[in-house]
Amino acid sequence: MVFANAGEEQIIKKIGGSDEVKRHLENLGFTVGGSVTIVNSLAGNVIVKVKESRVAINEDMARRIMV
Repeated sequence: MVFANAGEEQIIKKIGGSDEVKRHLENLGFTVGGSVTIVNSLAGNVIVKVKESRVAINEDMARRIMV
């Protein structure tokens, strides 16, 4: 599995994981059909721009977001 390139806007196609994980990501703004951009990845964490906000999530959560 490979991360999208930093700085490129991507459209979310699918969100995986348990219902609890999906709900948590949705509460952070990650929704199917929405756009997301990787800002930076550092030490296992990923900073993404979603809905005009920057959110830091760990790599495990990031891998559940399919673009």
